[in-house]
Amino acid sequence: MTERPYQHDADRPWIFRTYAGHSTAEKSNALYRSNLARGQTGLSIAFDLPTQTAFDSDHVLARGEVGKVGVPVSHLGDMRTLFDGLPLEEMNTSMTINAPAAWLLALYVALADERGDDRSKLRGTTQNDIIKEYLSRGTYVFPPEPSMRLIADMVSWCYTEVPKWNPLNVCSYHLQEAGATPQQELAYALATACAVLDAVKEGKQVPEEDFPTVFGRISFFVNAGVRFVTELCKMRAFVDLWEEIGRERYGVTEEKALRFRYGVQVNSLGLTEQQPENNVYRILLEALAVTLSKRARCRALQLPAWNEAMGLPRPWDQQWSLRLQQILAYETDLLEYEDLFDGSHVIDGKTEELKEGARAELANIDAKGGAVESVGYMKESLVGAHVERIRGIESGQQTVVGVNRYQESADSPLSAGEKTIETVDPLLEAEQVRALRDWRANRDQAAVDDALAALKKAAETGENIMEPSIAAAKAGVTTGEWGGALREVFGEYRGPTGVALTVDSQGDEDIEATRKRVEQVSDALGRQLTYVLGKPGLDGHSNGAEQIASRARACGMNLVYEGIRFTPAEIVAQAKESDAHVVGLSILSGSHLDLVRDTIAELRKAGLENVPLVVGGIIPPEDERALKQMGVRRVYTPKDFMITDIMSDVVDVVEGAWLEKV
Repeated sequence: MTERPYQHDADRPWIFRTYAGHSTAEKSNALYRSNLARGQTGLSIAFDLPTQTAFDSDHVLARGEVGKVGVPVSHLGDMRTLFDGLPLEEMNTSMTINAPAAWLLALYVALADERGDDRSKLRGTTQNDIIKEYLSRGTYVFPPEPSMRLIADMVSWCYTEVPKWNPLNVCSYHLQEAGATPQQELAYALATACAVLDAVKEGKQVPEEDFPTVFGRISFFVNAGVRFVTELCKMRAFVDLWEEIGRERYGVTEEKALRFRYGVQVNSLGLTEQQPENNVYRILLEALAVTLSKRARCRALQLPAWNEAMGLPRPWDQQWSLRLQQILAYETDLLEYEDLFDGSHVIDGKTEELKEGARAELANIDAKGGAVESVGYMKESLVGAHVERIRGIESGQQTVVGVNRYQESADSPLSAGEKTIETVDPLLEAEQVRALRDWRANRDQAAVDDALAALKKAAETGENIMEPSIAAAKAGVTTGEWGGALREVFGEYRGPTGVALTVDSQGDEDIEATRKRVEQVSDALGRQLTYVLGKPGLDGHSNGAEQIASRARACGMNLVYEGIRFTPAEIVAQAKESDAHVVGLSILSGSHLDLVRDTIAELRKAGLENVPLVVGGIIPPEDERALKQMGVRRVYTPKDFMITDIMSDVVDVVEGAWLEKV
């Protein structure tokens, strides 16, 4: 093929990943072995919410969350089980972990040391992007300044100790999930990378001559939506802007260091509960957006399963998505050709437009003092952008097939019957807690105490946190103890909600009609209708709650929303203090049964059993029935996409609870 300048022998394909992990380390290990046997070429580990927020499985906030959205890893023993039989030196392991990224990497390195593996051969990535946690995903722990210090410590340590490891995977994926426009996704991700690189420079742990090496180890994790042309151009814009930043801002000249290296999880925000079989086509088109352009092709790709809008996918569902990648890489001739889009005036024009918009927003963020200082501004901007997206779907201006157009459908055999999604046995949480307590009982407590003291000292003095963390892992320290020690030094943080401003109704007739109903009901109640909205447990996916909060205010309700990560008792205390007429819970992590049960118990304890409770989230039909049997008045799922209709329904609930009593 060398005689043709536009064609060549096939390139190596990208890394095939499947984002996976749930229940226990043992069950997740079996799942990884199965996926690798089916042709997956890299691991992408999903951790449960307690692990992601540096809590142990027996913490009060962990109730109902253990093993639900990922695997619990509480100590070195769990890490041993998770990677049992898997060769660390040969693996390419991606860990979706942020606030405790230093700890999970410490456990991984401690396991490699224990096995006698060479640290320098370890390959993989820790996501480790705390800015987007404040903006979108919500699994932050510490305030911004010490969080950035932890990231800088990892970046500075990794380039010499584990030189093939990507210590930071700047994640724009969740920015798009939170409503970011392509220009915002470009600008906020690049601003975050700059903030980390600036922190590394300020930390002075890396000699100036080694800085290009550090720059070259920064990778990105992006989202690819269904707007195919725009997403393809966005990736080409990322490539150009990253090289521009490297050369102009940091003086990097080495071509290899300047490459924009990124992995992809294609868009989950656009997956629909309605007619979920259509998601297969969406996933395919999104995969094409990040593979067709050779100059901007991803280095790793993980695809969601067609049914993830309904719950945890089964192994077969994940295999179906893996097969899509394999067919694209091995059956087509895609990898044999030079870039298909070079010279296209359409692609060039759209790419330049996106770059221009991103540069303007980057300049705006720089003028505000950089990404860390701009967290509040960026959060409000994302919530506002998501409001516009939702309104576009509600009005029909943005078509979503099966949702707001072409809603008539034959019954799908794919969704028929039981076991259409994977479920986590609730008894496994108790087993995990017992195993954790056994671990604590059987270790050398004096060694643990010494390791924690050394860890706190390092945090206090500014010593690099990595080696003390690895020593703590080897001593048997748990995830919650590591997090607790650093919480004592750094403190905790509650990020901005982004919903401080009331969103203008913009003359929307449905919003205005609902506002009048709220006024009428408020007059009858004798005060403004008060709605307390809470996110119990550790679920940080706050996009839905933020949209409900914004719309409730637009409809004239007195909306109380304090953000994420509250216990049921704390949410009930908010309801009592504000004299709520209705309480709403937003739960997307699958822990709704436990958390709703606990909230109802707290309402009774506080004498608020007459306050109606409504719940929203990714909730299977059988769980919806169970929630209503508990006394929940309404259950809203992704199929309820008309938010003003939900607000009107909440008014009905309040009327029925407070104004129609005999």
